[in-house]
Amino acid sequence: MKYYLDPFGCVKNQVDAENMMAHLNKEGWESVSDGEQADLIIVNSCGFIESAKQESINAVLEWRKLYPEKKILLAGCLAQRYEKELRETLTEADGFMGIENPPQITDAVSKVMNSAQSEKVKKTKTADKTILETGERPLLSLPGSAYIKISEGCNNRCSYCAIPLIRGGLASRTIPDIVEECRALLSRGIKELCIIGQDIGAFGTDAGSAKLPQLLNAISALKGHFWVRLLYIHPDHFPLQILDVMERDNRFLPYFDIPFQHASSKILTAMNRHGSAENYLALLKTIRARLQHAVIRSTFLLGFPGETEEDFSALLDFQQKAGLDWLGCFAYSREENTSAYSMKNRVSAKTASERKRIIEERQIPITEKNMEYFVGQTLDILIEERITGGGEDGENFLLGRLYCHAPEIDGTAVIAGSAEEKNPQLGEFVKCKVIAGRGIDLEVRLVG
Repeated sequence: MKYYLDPFGCVKNQVDAENMMAHLNKEGWESVSDGEQADLIIVNSCGFIESAKQESINAVLEWRKLYPEKKILLAGCLAQRYEKELRETLTEADGFMGIENPPQITDAVSKVMNSAQSEKVKKTKTADKTILETGERPLLSLPGSAYIKISEGCNNRCSYCAIPLIRGGLASRTIPDIVEECRALLSRGIKELCIIGQDIGAFGTDAGSAKLPQLLNAISALKGHFWVRLLYIHPDHFPLQILDVMERDNRFLPYFDIPFQHASSKILTAMNRHGSAENYLALLKTIRARLQHAVIRSTFLLGFPGETEEDFSALLDFQQKAGLDWLGCFAYSREENTSAYSMKNRVSAKTASERKRIIEERQIPITEKNMEYFVGQTLDILIEERITGGGEDGENFLLGRLYCHAPEIDGTAVIAGSAEEKNPQLGEFVKCKVIAGRGIDLEVRLVG
């Protein structure tokens, strides 16, 4: 029997999808590349904000319209958060499955198929962590890169955030489990290990103390030439000890994803965040003083209840002083059962959207200027994609990433010149020289 998985949401959701695929494949299902070939379509949904929820629901509706006879399973965060309501209203889906236990996917699809064929699918006997530890899961990431989820849930309780409602409180994996998964992925030829969690700086605090530095030290003992990229560290408890590891082992990239969200003390307090613009700027100064080549990404949340023009001006001032390399912006989404849901002085969607536009426009020249720093440098590039006939004159070219580019969210490196003659392989490192900036992207030439 064949299935097609339609993925939505963040990379944490992607890892869940990969784990579900691993269990299905292990029990005899075959993954196919489009819905037309499939007996079953799995929509792995996002339930974080309103626009993401609607996108996942629309996917179910569109698949049902395209293929009235096929079975559709709605899985993931949306199904976890709203299963009861969706069973009554989203009759286009044949079944629902949340995120609590990926191995249950085989039982869920067996019930959905509800046919003699489903007898071919056995109930899974493997624990979810077995799939993780052995690195068996299919990878939906770009060539050479894999995500390692080191924890589930979150204890920060930001007032706007529905993650704890969906994924619960923080639950950290053990260091040996994570290291074994890293080792297994490296043995498959993976070159970049992206460490993820809702807040990886909090890793281990559910068991008493922050253990991210210890985890990095354990990964550092692994042999080989690979990158380790850290994503999503809450700025209010950034573990400065990780800088020691990065100074000692350059395989740990000086790339930091630190979601500041805002700079107004009033708004930060209302968000149940405990930092300040001054503290955040001091953190950036410390990182950059310790690691000269540091690259920093952040996110800002616009239009939070009570955000005035004065608060927005404080954020604009912070943006200029911080000089962030990369920045993502989001308009506030009012989510039921969060603390912010009932807050007064709501900001209109139009105002939030306009503030988001202003921030984004002001970030472009900052990022372009910061990318000029790399021009003239010789660096490793991870080759990701071969584009056929996509150049200005119909020529072929390659795309890749330098350490300053996180997968799929930052700019890219366009490989110029005789890349095809050198025939680099996707998912491999090659030396390159950065020869020019192309807006927020970089143009590079392969060397050696």
